[in-house]
Amino acid sequence: MTDVLPHPATGELFASPVPPGTGWPGDPATDETPVAATAAQVRRLAGTADLAELDARVSVCRACPRLVRWREDVARDKRASFATQPYWGRPVPGWGAVHPRVLVIGLAPAANGANRTGRIFTGDRSGDWLFASLHRVGLATQSTSVHAADGLELIGTRMVATVRCAPPQNKPSVVERDTCAPWISAELGLVVDTVEVVVALGSFGWDATLRSFAGLGWDVARPKPRFGHGVEAQLVGPDREITLLGCYHPSQQNTFTGRLTEPMLDDVLRRAAVLGRIVA
Repeated sequence: MTDVLPHPATGELFASPVPPGTGWPGDPATDETPVAATAAQVRRLAGTADLAELDARVSVCRACPRLVRWREDVARDKRASFATQPYWGRPVPGWGAVHPRVLVIGLAPAANGANRTGRIFTGDRSGDWLFASLHRVGLATQSTSVHAADGLELIGTRMVATVRCAPPQNKPSVVERDTCAPWISAELGLVVDTVEVVVALGSFGWDATLRSFAGLGWDVARPKPRFGHGVEAQLVGPDREITLLGCYHPSQQNTFTGRLTEPMLDDVLRRAAVLGRIVA
């Protein structure tokens, strides 16, 4: 039996996972949005020139059976601390500015974070760190990101995940990564004209950025630039360059051990804000 529970902000009743077209805050899809069920269909449906439509198609994708099963199992079974909340339980689309100057690229939604709230990096401790830093450097209007109706806005910034479904143990397979790749490639193609800087969170985000820009026909330095915190590389396009910044992922492993500190995270995101000409 599917639970029907109130949204934590609006009080509206939603099932877990949330069906498209039922009014979940920020849901880009309707019950008529086409659904990709195979890798070939992902490639075909990613070929839209409309960012809102791309977000909608991402949010209903079912092309990776293992990831579909996992995200929906988590949404139904729920972590005990969220047992009274509905879970999004679907792929998580990109979020933020439609014409961004700063692009933040991460790995994948967290099982009880974005897979619960429906908004990237929202509702988990990694997101707590990330949004607090984005606010400190002038890239977000609030320091917290709790749910999709909390009023938070990004300033000149957009966030995307390399893989759009929550994977078991945060480890998508190579096949799942490649099946999902057309979504991020299409999204980059639609926003790249305004992007000045990309922040890659972790080595997975770094490699995905290099692959995706190479797929768009941009030149990437050879040998491939090595990932590191604060490392900078240039992505060379037909008529301009974009700076790629490496940043340790704000995972609990990195933040609890001190590998990533608040000043370290602030330094990279402040550099992005300056390169993106959002703050002086």
